[in-house]
Amino acid sequence: MLEGLCGNKNVEKILLYLFVNNKCYGAQLQRLLSIPLTSLQNAFSRLEKARLVLSYYEGKTKLYQLNPAHPLMGELEQLLKRAYTLLSNQEKKLYSLVQTDSTARRVQEPQLLAFWEKLKAVRHFTRIASSRSKTEPKWQGKGKGDVHVSEQGSTVLLFHERGSWEVPEGKNIDFSNTFRWTIDRSSCMISLEHLRLGPEHPVFLFHLAVSGNHVLSSVESHLCEEDAYMATVPWDRYGIQLNWRVIGPKKNEEMQSAYTT
Repeated sequence: MLEGLCGNKNVEKILLYLFVNNKCYGAQLQRLLSIPLTSLQNAFSRLEKARLVLSYYEGKTKLYQLNPAHPLMGELEQLLKRAYTLLSNQEKKLYSLVQTDSTARRVQEPQLLAFWEKLKAVRHFTRIASSRSKTEPKWQGKGKGDVHVSEQGSTVLLFHERGSWEVPEGKNIDFSNTFRWTIDRSSCMISLEHLRLGPEHPVFLFHLAVSGNHVLSSVESHLCEEDAYMATVPWDRYGIQLNWRVIGPKKNEEMQSAYTT
């Protein structure tokens, strides 16, 4: 779609992937998008010379991200968001955060079960919502509150949240939410639903699978009309961080929820 502007298809794929996922490393992109290594290296080199992309190291791994200091980054992100929303549903799923086969998921079942036990111990949360757009109206706020966890059998947990939400104008608004977590050991995945319309009409959010050490990610982007929802969930002994991303014609938003015991 942007091939004419970007010069070739690989540059377009890299820019779209970085826009959706914030960062990546070369081998990850090569595997997910089936880009030949030489072509991938040439594309990254071209983007770095143009200062559209930055690279840095985490340990021994070289990572790439869009350059937030580029003077046209706001306009570029608007263009990439528009290009992403025009992709077919199947093409959007190519840019999902994790794509693992069933064998890999079964190997990581112990970590999934450990995460499930961690969910049961949650008692409090803090939440920050923000817009990543530099050109659209800002969507932001922060909140905090308590979580009552109830179990429905051995495979379902309900998070009953109550707290207050602070908007930029300084006003505090009381709110309540109910989320339903369901574990499926046969597929080694956990699903998350929002029950704002009641338990009989759940709003599906994500299927989550183990994507790394103490990290779960959405198996594929969930599409709600023209909006795509994705998530990463890092966790440790101190708590759980649920990071959402929503991209659509009128959305470029993220939400971070920190759950603690």
